[in-house]
Amino acid sequence: MKVLVINAGSSSLKYQLMDPATREVFAKGLCERIGIDGRLTHKVPAKDAKYEFEIPMPTHSEAIQAVLDALLDAGHGVIKSASEIDAVGHRVVHGGEKFASSVRITDEVMAALEECIPLAPLHNPANITGIKACEKVMPGVPMVVCSTLLSTRPCPPRAISTPCPMSSMSRTRSAATASTALPTSMSPAAPLPCWARSPRSSS
Repeated sequence: MKVLVINAGSSSLKYQLMDPATREVFAKGLCERIGIDGRLTHKVPAKDAKYEFEIPMPTHSEAIQAVLDALLDAGHGVIKSASEIDAVGHRVVHGGEKFASSVRITDEVMAALEECIPLAPLHNPANITGIKACEKVMPGVPMVVCSTLLSTRPCPPRAISTPCPMSSMSRTRSAATASTALPTSMSPAAPLPCWARSPRSSS
C-alpha cells in the first residue's frame, strides 16, 4: 500500500510517499515559495538521491501537480502510475473537539475544519487549501485528515479530579529542596574564597 502524506503550509508543502505498514519511505520532499516563484526538492531514500527544480507554483494546485510529476518521472520517480497511490493523508493542526481520530474527508469534515480555523488561524487555512488542491489534482483518491492536536480534547473527569498521592508530592518537594541547597563550600559557615574577600578582611 502506498500513501501520500501531505503537510501544507501557507507557502510551502511537505510530502512523503510511504507504506504505512512497513514505514518504508519511497520518496519525500518539499515545495517552497508557493505563490512567489516555486522550488521543488525531491529525495529518493533508496537511491540516496536528491533533486532540485525551479517550477512555477502560483497556487497549491501547481505544487501538488509538481509532486505528482516528480513521483512519476522516468528518471527520479518511484511509481509508474498515479493509480498506485492508494490514499492521501493530510496533516491538520487543529480539529477541535470534533475529531477523536483520523477521519476520511467528506463535505461534513471539511465544514468542521472550516469551523476550527479560529483555533489555529495561521495553520488550518493552509491545511484546508492543501486538501482542496489534492482533491482537484487527484479526484477519486481517498483522503484522510489527521489532526496533530487531538490531545487538546477535554480530559476525562477522572483524570482531572484524581489527586496525586501525598507521598509522591513529598518526594518531589524533597528532591527540589536538595537540588537548590547551597554546596557545603559556599555555606555561611565556610570561609570565603580569596577572590570573594574584601581588601580589609584579607590578611
